[in-house]
Amino acid sequence: MDRDSQLELYEAVAAQLKEAHARVRALQVPEGVRMALTRKLLVITAAAKHDLADAARRLERLTADLDAGRFPEDV
Repeated sequence: MDRDSQLELYEAVAAQLKEAHARVRALQVPEGVRMALTRKLLVITAAAKHDLADAARRLERLTADLDAGRFPEDV
């Protein structure tokens, strides 16, 4: 992956992460569910530092789950 496309992917993932964090904060779900979703977002953020493409795939799956209303169970 060349430098420009890597930078574009980084910018896209950063914007999507910001949007996903805002969506999770706005959800009307039990606090345990919100915490689990926040942990997933933090894991994706950490993964982006080492494998940006993998982080993008994980974020797409999480976003699809949010869109479909699939949330982790309350702990």
